[in-house]
Amino acid sequence: MLKAYGLHPRRRFGQHFLISRRVLDRLLETAALTSQEGVLEIGAGIGTLTVPLAEVAGGVVAVEIDQDLLPALRDAVARFSGVTVVQGDAMSLDLPRLVAPLPLPRKAVSNLPYNIASPLIVTLLERPLGFTRMVFTVQREVAERLAAAPGGKDYGALSVAVQYRAAARIVMRVPSTAFYPPPDVESAVVLLEVRPKPAVHVDDEAVFFRVVRGAFAHRRKTLRNTLAGALDLDPAIVDAATKQAGIDPTRRGETLTLDEFASLSQSMADVALRR
Repeated sequence: MLKAYGLHPRRRFGQHFLISRRVLDRLLETAALTSQEGVLEIGAGIGTLTVPLAEVAGGVVAVEIDQDLLPALRDAVARFSGVTVVQGDAMSLDLPRLVAPLPLPRKAVSNLPYNIASPLIVTLLERPLGFTRMVFTVQREVAERLAAAPGGKDYGALSVAVQYRAAARIVMRVPSTAFYPPPDVESAVVLLEVRPKPAVHVDDEAVFFRVVRGAFAHRRKTLRNTLAGALDLDPAIVDAATKQAGIDPTRRGETLTLDEFASLSQSMADVALRR
């Protein structure tokens, strides 16, 4: 396809085209699409994944930032009336308007560009876009952070942000040889089962995520020290909030569960952040 259209992978767009049928089949199997569901694909490239999605789904919106790829992509999906090709940067597009034509429920299935994967996943989860499931290939280290449990080196603010809204699981590891050109890193297929409501109840999500970011601002520091510095608070205030939440202030943020972050954020709001 690339030769036929005189195309070359462009590094600035993070282009690594999927060439493994095994990985493609696993993406489709994990997505478990039906003809009643709509699909959003970001980074559609030359249609390698778009075509099999269109063969099953009730509608597909395929987003591609590189306008040079659009002729190949449009030709690949020309026989499908339910496919809409959109040229643009997914990070700046109006996502609710973008997915509006798709039937409900919706799923997102993509071989995501590495350079936007983490912020894009968070953005897709934050918006009420009607997704029930997301299946992505991402850099392996990113996949491990998405699915990480408390207490490990991979668990961080990204883990909490994603797991607050979705159950994350790594489906398979993907070698660099599954792509052309092969990237310098391994990838993984990750499954995100979007929760109908957040995993924990919080009164103020802004406060919750402010506390989460503060807790991971300096991973080697205790909650007392990192929250005091990140939130510009007296350590005594942090001590009072952690005591109210029943959490030892000498623990590190990476050891807290979502439930504990919810309790801590409520206590921080009560003690300090809304004074």
